[in-house]
Amino acid sequence: MPSDRYIAGRNKYGAVRTAVDGITFASKREAGRYSELKLLERAGEIAELTLQPKFPIWIDGVKVCTYIADFRYVDLSRGITVIEDVKGMRTPVYKIKKKLTEALYPGVKIEEIS
Repeated sequence: MPSDRYIAGRNKYGAVRTAVDGITFASKREAGRYSELKLLERAGEIAELTLQPKFPIWIDGVKVCTYIADFRYVDLSRGITVIEDVKGMRTPVYKIKKKLTEALYPGVKIEEIS
């Protein structure tokens, strides 16, 4: 019995919600990347895989928004923490949140997976 299943409904960009290991992802692409990362974790290439890490955006004491990435993990070969966002469509809101997050969190560089 496969562990993947498709959830009814599409968003306005055509993404189909997909469940893997009992976790519902916003798209089939994101679910597929999760499966890849789980394999890398089992192989000992990455560690500390986290889903949907949050980055609150505060400017001058005012909370403006929160950027929620898709994944965070430690890439053991590079010795760095990786923040990933699986993207089919780079919306204007995403672009500004990405810039704000990278500006306000030193050392954070968001890697886009398409």
